[in-house]
Amino acid sequence: MPQPVPDLSVAELRIVKALADTGSVTAAAAELGYSQPAVSQQIRRLEARLGMAVVERVGRRMRLTEAGRILARHAVSITTALGAVAGELADLGGGRIGTVRLVGFPSASPTVLPRLMRRLAESDPGLSLTYVEAEPPEAVAAVRADRADIALTFSHSGDGTDAHGDSIRGLDARRIGAEDLLLVLPDRHARVVEDVVDLGGLADDDWISGCPRCRSHLLDSCSRAGFVPRIRFETDNVAAVEQLVAQGVGVATLPRLAVASFPLVAGIVTRPLSSGDRRELHAVSARGAARVPAVATVLHHLAEAVSEMTGADPAAARAK
Repeated sequence: MPQPVPDLSVAELRIVKALADTGSVTAAAAELGYSQPAVSQQIRRLEARLGMAVVERVGRRMRLTEAGRILARHAVSITTALGAVAGELADLGGGRIGTVRLVGFPSASPTVLPRLMRRLAESDPGLSLTYVEAEPPEAVAAVRADRADIALTFSHSGDGTDAHGDSIRGLDARRIGAEDLLLVLPDRHARVVEDVVDLGGLADDDWISGCPRCRSHLLDSCSRAGFVPRIRFETDNVAAVEQLVAQGVGVATLPRLAVASFPLVAGIVTRPLSSGDRRELHAVSARGAARVPAVATVLHHLAEAVSEMTGADPAAARAK
C-alpha cells in the first residue's frame, strides 16, 4: 500500500530552504527571524511526521539528507503557488493586499522606486512593498532563494555581460524597458560641441569605468569602435564618476537612470552616443509568481515607472 503523504507547513518548507541556503541551524534561524531552538524543534517535528531524517551531521557541519534536498528543491514553487492562492482569494474579497519584496540595482532607488511607490499608493493602498538594493547577480539570487519576489535587473545586449543566461534558468524574466548609455565629458572637452558623439573619437582619452559588468561592456563597446580604452579608475559610485570627469581625470559612460539620480555636478555635460548603446531592463520573478495578484500589480506598475523615467531626458526626469 502507498504511504500517506505527510502534511507539510509553509513555515517548515521555508526552514528547510533556509538550511539549504545557509548550511547551519543558527544561520537559518537568523535569516528567518526565529530562535535557534524554534528551528531545531520544527525540524524534529517534521522528521517525526516524515519518518525519516531531514538533516544530518557530517563532522562539525550540517547538511540536508536526500529527503531534505527534495523538500528544499520544491519549497520555492510551493510557497509561490500558495501565495497565488492567497492573492486570488484577496482579490475575490475586494482588493489586492499583501507584501511584495522587490530587489533593484542602485540607480533605480532614487529614480524608479519613488514613482513605483507613488503609483501603488494611488491605485492599491492595501498592498505593501519592501525594497533592498542589489546588483543583478545578487538580485536574481535573492529571487531564487525566495528572499525576494521580484528582481529589477539590467543587462547589456550584444556583448558578453548578459546576466540573464544560466542565472535565470527556471525563473521568469520579462523585458520592461531600456535606457540609453550617455557619454559624460568635462564641459571643456573638445567633443562637447557635437550633439551626438562617436565613441571612436575618444580613443586617446583616459576612461573611468563602473561595476565589473559595466566595465566589461565598456571594453566591448570600445573594441567595436576600434580601440582599447585606457582605464584609469574604476568605481561604482556615480557621484565619484562625475566628480572625476569634472576634474579632467577622464571620460565615462553612465546609464540614463544613473545620470537622472541626482543633479549633474558642475563642470560636466552628457552626450548621446552615435552607436545608440543601451542597456535592457528586466523584471525577474519565480516561475508562476506573476499569477499572484499582488506581484502582477507590482510588475505592471514597475514597467510603467521604468517607462516614465527612461522616456524622458535626464534633466526633465530630475525635475519631476
